[in-house]
Amino acid sequence: MAKTYHAPLFVRMANVLSTTLLRAGFQFVGFGSYRIYLLTIRGRKSGQPRTVPLALWERHGKRYVACQGVGDWVLNLRAAGEAILTRDRYSETVTARELSPEEAAPILREEIKNGHPFAKVYGVTADSSLEEFEHALVGRPVFLLERK
Repeated sequence: MAKTYHAPLFVRMANVLSTTLLRAGFQFVGFGSYRIYLLTIRGRKSGQPRTVPLALWERHGKRYVACQGVGDWVLNLRAAGEAILTRDRYSETVTARELSPEEAAPILREEIKNGHPFAKVYGVTADSSLEEFEHALVGRPVFLLERK
């Protein structure tokens, strides 16, 4: 079982602020051109809705979200298999499929070639091999989010 990732305090505080602003109707983008959405997931233990702000990216008409580690929202999303994505005043239910490192590696490599701002987090460059990308993705889930 993978160790649960706990975001630093400043990230959790920024998430609270971002969630509040997004719920109030403010629009903003993350690093680069990544749009920030609210992702609401049913808690795996409590069954209560849990909401986190996330930067999604879109490639070839598909939406993806990647994360640094396995946090509570990842465990909740794995258990629920679906979530509600909210942007502005529009919400939609999406299904979430976790990609294997082999599936996610070419997608992430293309994203980094196009200027993904978190390339340093993964320890790879646009010139890294697919095997290096696969290795970098171990323990760092990538989800494909599709309209239900």
